[in-house]
Amino acid sequence: MPPLTEVLYNARCPVCRAEIDHYAGYARARHLPVTFHDLNSRDLADWGVGADEAARRLHVRKAGQVLSGVDAFIALWWALPRYRWIARVVALPGLRQAAHLVYERILAPRLYARHLARERRNCPDVTL
Repeated sequence: MPPLTEVLYNARCPVCRAEIDHYAGYARARHLPVTFHDLNSRDLADWGVGADEAARRLHVRKAGQVLSGVDAFIALWWALPRYRWIARVVALPGLRQAAHLVYERILAPRLYARHLARERRNCPDVTL
């Protein structure tokens, strides 16, 4: 059996939740060794990341190694047979760097900004 792949994601983010719910349903239906953890409902110390860092990008732990961002997506896709082709393509030299730039400079910051706005609306007295 392949090693367990653990995914840490922000379930309060509607975009993140929708995507991860899709992957979780796929993994569950096929009894794949992939687990999904909401960063808002667990102790993050065992992941070695703080809540703010965890909310900024996807994290995946496999064989004790924590990956984040595009590398985390590649590890997750590799754990899901239907998505291995995406992992192979995105991992190609040049494309991996381009995906990293798009994710780190555009997608992740936008999702994180929306996360902060939601948190401010839900808890206006808390400074983020």
